[in-house]
Amino acid sequence: MKKASTLMILGPLFLLGLYFLPLWNIMLGAPQYPEPLGMNIHINGIRGVSEFDIQNIDGLNHYIGMRTLPKDEDMWEFSAFPIIVGAMIALGVIVGVLGYFKKVGYRWFFGWFLLMSVLGIMGMYDFNNWMVDYGTNLDPNAIMKLENPDGTPMTYKPPLFGHVKMLNFDVTSLPAPGAWMMFVGMTMTLLAGYLGWKSSKKTE
Repeated sequence: MKKASTLMILGPLFLLGLYFLPLWNIMLGAPQYPEPLGMNIHINGIRGVSEFDIQNIDGLNHYIGMRTLPKDEDMWEFSAFPIIVGAMIALGVIVGVLGYFKKVGYRWFFGWFLLMSVLGIMGMYDFNNWMVDYGTNLDPNAIMKLENPDGTPMTYKPPLFGHVKMLNFDVTSLPAPGAWMMFVGMTMTLLAGYLGWKSSKKTE
């Protein structure tokens, strides 16, 4: 059980990477931009991959009626997510320490993993809803009003995951290093639950 508990202590600490590394990355490439434009989504705000990327993306979006990218204070998520992540890190470490001293069992390890998974899914759902609103709620007085072949107004929602072609832009949306660190940490806690379960079977 000590090996399982050690993993349970270490796993949540990998989530600390979310405070320093981006969670998600969206890149926009086009022939007129030799260097693609990009934005990194952090748990506390949106940052440009390069110095002027946010400014350039907002400039492009203005022509097709999209709003400017939100500032940190414009979205409650950027204030809430750092607190939620910090609370989950602390909870995971406490559960691991209690497991080390045999105060709680492996079910608590699985419980933390399940709770973190639910929060992660809710976060992705919220992020996708924001992108839907951002890409479809357009200014009717935009300089450029483009339509699909069937006559419906064109929308510009970036993909949640993967690649899509928008006009002459290739848009790619993928997990960034912070997300991979979170994935590794959560995998460690899942493994901790499995090892704890195996240990409990041996003592029965």
